[in-house]
Amino acid sequence: MTPPQPLSPPSEQPPSPAYPGRLGAWLAFTRPKTWLLAVAPVLAALALAWAEAHAFSPVVALLTLTIAVLMQAISNMENDLGYSKRKAETGNRRGLPRATTMGWISNHAAEWAIRMAAVLALINTAALIYFGGWPFALVGVASLTAAYCYMGGPKPIAYTPFGEVLVLLFFGLTAVCGTYYLQTSELTINCILLGAALGTIASGVLAVNNFRDREHDESIGRRTLAVLIGEKSFLRLFDALLLIPYALVALMVVTDISRWPYFLVILSLPLAMRVSQQIRRSQHEALNEVMFGCVQLEARFALLFAIGASTQAVLMSLTLSNMLN
Repeated sequence: MTPPQPLSPPSEQPPSPAYPGRLGAWLAFTRPKTWLLAVAPVLAALALAWAEAHAFSPVVALLTLTIAVLMQAISNMENDLGYSKRKAETGNRRGLPRATTMGWISNHAAEWAIRMAAVLALINTAALIYFGGWPFALVGVASLTAAYCYMGGPKPIAYTPFGEVLVLLFFGLTAVCGTYYLQTSELTINCILLGAALGTIASGVLAVNNFRDREHDESIGRRTLAVLIGEKSFLRLFDALLLIPYALVALMVVTDISRWPYFLVILSLPLAMRVSQQIRRSQHEALNEVMFGCVQLEARFALLFAIGASTQAVLMSLTLSNMLN
């Protein structure tokens, strides 16, 4: 890992972006580019369930993917609207434009969109309760509460150093373990390890976001992790967030060598190293590319794991078939 380079003096704030049209405004509000963070852990967990338990229900898989995307969209919308309501935008923020703050979408329209998405999420949760039992009522309520509390309420989580932990819990452990349980009716050490691995990468996305906005956040009283621990410590932590997932998958493999295809995830390591180097060379708006690099890493890691788990399932089936013959 290369050492951090000193930041140059902040450049002038770029002009406000032009109105992108109605569709563009709603895309800015819901941020579909981040939906990969919701889809990736579900796909990886589905592959793990098939590899370990030979279980796959397409109906349940579709419902799980739908609730994951809905929760990501609700989180994005709540975050956008929460900033607007709290008037937390100042001239030194370097992030992506917020649709409500820019006036592209009214607060009233934004609130209705969130309510409708929440109703759809509750309907979806009711279906998951049918398949997985009443614990998924708690999961659904907890997920909606976390989405609201991130930027809503009197003490938003976004103003504390615990945002990354929240992402790890809900976009890693809850997403993977919930998906796995719905398919198999059980939890295993491997699904917990996979949830921690993908949740760690997802936490890196928020970490970059907060690192980019640390000057702005400090000016408005947000005490994020990036603000509290300083640049050098933050960069060391960020490197750990990128590398820990590989160690967790390696742990799965060393406990059962037949799972060696899981370690196809190592093919995503060059991207992780590139992201680690890029964050040290980037400032201000250029850190948006680092953030989306983390999103790509999450998607690539999950896809490679899914391919590896599926490969292992096929190899085990072929081995069993040959033994029987």
